[in-house]
Amino acid sequence: MGGTTVAEVLAELAALEDPRAREVNERHGDDHGVNLGRLREVAKRLKTQQDLSCELWATGDTAARLLALLICRPKAFDRDQLDTMLRQARTPKVHDWLVNYVVKKHPQAEELRLRWFADADPVVASAGWALTTDRVAKEPEGLDLAGLLDLIEAGLRDAPDRLQWAMNHCLAQIGIEHAGHRARAMAIGERLEVLKDYPTPPNCTSPFAPIWITAMVRRQEGG
Repeated sequence: MGGTTVAEVLAELAALEDPRAREVNERHGDDHGVNLGRLREVAKRLKTQQDLSCELWATGDTAARLLALLICRPKAFDRDQLDTMLRQARTPKVHDWLVNYVVKKHPQAEELRLRWFADADPVVASAGWALTTDRVAKEPEGLDLAGLLDLIEAGLRDAPDRLQWAMNHCLAQIGIEHAGHRARAMAIGERLEVLKDYPTPPNCTSPFAPIWITAMVRRQEGG
């Protein structure tokens, strides 16, 4: 499907606008009205098109940026481009997809993790914490897990929402994956009570770290 123009794609996305989808998305801070399943169908048809991806990103439109992340070639970006894109990604879904679908696949993901982790912008810092959580689960060698727990214990309760969520995920992941740190992770969660009252749908696991850790460890152990 080479030769597709930005204008054609934007027109297609506009045609997919659904007021109900927009209402749901806006409750989560995402200013677009395209069903994500339909968006993925468009991406599947377009396949990988790096130039088109960059042009869609440049529009600033949230649905266009989500589509851009689905059709890009992650390794085609350099580290500074990804840093700029992250600082431009102000809606939660664009931020999450950029980190999970692009940055995690990039050969300089670790350099970006270190750059973002202590950034003064809490939304940028949340990306550093998300990449750290990924390493806690997949490649913990070289991480100072006790030091991470120190940072979480000191900063979790008062962190802004997006950063708090990312730090809490890291806390839970340490408790889930590393039995030697589990008791402390549980104790930090119990004492700080962050997300303890978060409304959780039936059959979903609470993001409150002690409940999350207990549930996932039980699942891993076959309980």
